[in-house]
Amino acid sequence: MNRTVYFISLKRYEYNVERVVWAHFIKNGTNLISGRILVLKCEVMGMSEPIRMKNNGQISIMLNVNKREKIKVQSKGISSKPLSHEHAVLNEIENEMNALVGMDQIKKMMKEVYAWIYINKKREEAGLKAGQQVLHMMFKGNPGTGKTTVARLIGKLFQKMDVLPKGHLIEAERADLVGEYIGHTAQKTRDLIKKASGGILFVDEAYSLGRGGEKDFGKEAIDTLVKHMEDKQNEFILILAGYSREMEYFLSLNPGLQSRFPLVFHFPDYTVNELMEIGKRMLDEKEYTINKDAETKLKDHLLYVRGIKGDSFSNGRYVRNVIEKAIRSQAMRLLNEHHLERTVLSSLISEDFIFPETT
Repeated sequence: MNRTVYFISLKRYEYNVERVVWAHFIKNGTNLISGRILVLKCEVMGMSEPIRMKNNGQISIMLNVNKREKIKVQSKGISSKPLSHEHAVLNEIENEMNALVGMDQIKKMMKEVYAWIYINKKREEAGLKAGQQVLHMMFKGNPGTGKTTVARLIGKLFQKMDVLPKGHLIEAERADLVGEYIGHTAQKTRDLIKKASGGILFVDEAYSLGRGGEKDFGKEAIDTLVKHMEDKQNEFILILAGYSREMEYFLSLNPGLQSRFPLVFHFPDYTVNELMEIGKRMLDEKEYTINKDAETKLKDHLLYVRGIKGDSFSNGRYVRNVIEKAIRSQAMRLLNEHHLERTVLSSLISEDFIFPETT
């Protein structure tokens, strides 16, 4: 095996997270190179014996010239150790989450929430203090990023963990909460909370409740929600959802709200490759295939429309609408065909993808 040995005379200066190394390299016993050569980050020192310190203050570094060994960086995230059968509930939810495209951070957050609840229950069983767990949440992200889907899975998880007796999801928006006259808003909001009892009340575009002047009834809806969050915090879970920027502004108008939502989930936009994967899964489920030309056309369009629409781009929802439109276009194309074989009926081609005009 071809190896080259370097001997380095080391003079160290300690800083917060870095070491400055002054070194003299001796190569093949002839050429001498010296100078300030590199800054070693602390993480590098975690390698498996990359540097060996000698008694005389020199260090010996063995480099494999022909093949470099990859450094394995230990993850600081949630442990990926296999769980026992006791965690069958988590395994079931994780299997459903893993069927979703992307959302890696959301999946980790779900596991954190499970672990938090599970260990708290174990502490109670052991006679230890178990902190009061407030599970109201905030979902921040653009449309079509999977917020409602994740909310349903959280309801299912909490029902199986006996956190919620039902775990069902009640979806609402401003029109479902805000009334037309004084007192009407509070009653509508209470009725929705009652429907959500034992489950989750999911308020989409929650920031719209803060839009309007002093006479707007949205503030009354917020006040009613906050009151019931405190009075009935063990009876239902409230999830407020909406665009990231608008939700930040909404919270700035209601400083007391932020502290009431200890769990904040951030839903990033899908990448174009993730959107293509979502589209392929939709097609597989509906038993359609897409040829190469159509695939290229769809991907180019997604790159374009995602760039010009920005925050208003509806992500997975947009892809679903495009796929459904292509299926209808295929049906029109095949309407007058006489020989409709299985492969023809299941194939989408480039001309089936007709995209709406974008401005």
